[in-house]
Amino acid sequence: MMTRRKAVRLLGSASAGGWFAASPVACDFSVVFNPSAADENSVPPLAPGAPTSPERMALIDAFKKQSEGLQKKFEPRTHKSDCVMPYRLFRPEAAGKLPLVLYLHGSGGLGDDNEKQLGLGNTFGTRVWLLPENQKRFPCYVLAPQTDRGWVRYDFSRQNDGPPKILPGLGDGARLALEIIEALQHEFAIDDRRIYVTGQSMGGSGVWHMTAQCPKFFGAAVPCCGAGTNEDATASTGTPLWNFHGDSDQSVPVALSRDRIAALRKAGGHPIYTEYAGVDHNVWQWAFTEPELLKWVFSQRRS
Repeated sequence: MMTRRKAVRLLGSASAGGWFAASPVACDFSVVFNPSAADENSVPPLAPGAPTSPERMALIDAFKKQSEGLQKKFEPRTHKSDCVMPYRLFRPEAAGKLPLVLYLHGSGGLGDDNEKQLGLGNTFGTRVWLLPENQKRFPCYVLAPQTDRGWVRYDFSRQNDGPPKILPGLGDGARLALEIIEALQHEFAIDDRRIYVTGQSMGGSGVWHMTAQCPKFFGAAVPCCGAGTNEDATASTGTPLWNFHGDSDQSVPVALSRDRIAALRKAGGHPIYTEYAGVDHNVWQWAFTEPELLKWVFSQRRS
């Protein structure tokens, strides 16, 4: 059997671009490719300025300063079933039935130390919800589980150093995260119509995977530069979705997002897609500093 250490190494060291071949780009996308004209009123406005402009970069720099130390507000916990999954939980001070945000880390967070899923590039996706002004307007629980085997289902039986094959069915990482949510629903007053999921890179693929496997579970989803999964994108049609990708991504080809969005729209879905010109794989820095993102997320409800 493949050891946990080897599984983590395989998942964390291979570039996503090498794992998932991009299909041909079917159409030309501008810096921000939004839904059709009929849906323009539902598209949130973006922060002013081009992605690399001083005014836009200032938002990213301001977030880094304002969010310093917020990781300390997460409580370390452990979920045990047939497998063990460490996780961090932020509990809001507000009372009443409140939303929950599930954050799925990228490959840099792989492991079982219950720390890395809050660090490195994951700081944006875990801390934005905790900013004092955001908690005042949108109090919520934030769940940040840590997986050592990825979110989708992989075949780790091969003993070579190549990337693991993606298998059909719900991944162990996703399943354990859902088990944690169920347990938290018994422990806290969580609004089951307002459970949201977001993640980046490997975690972005987890978002696509979970919305496809559980199409009526989440109130909304925000995948960032999501890698490949085994599901057709149209399986996520039932979930309100705002997808982000950089057109210069060297790790996960932007064509993956373009094709997914095109497929969703062809199937009758109305996803929002924002593509940033000149932005590489770290698109989460722009996505999670969009001023209207939280307002859009928390305005969504599971029907």
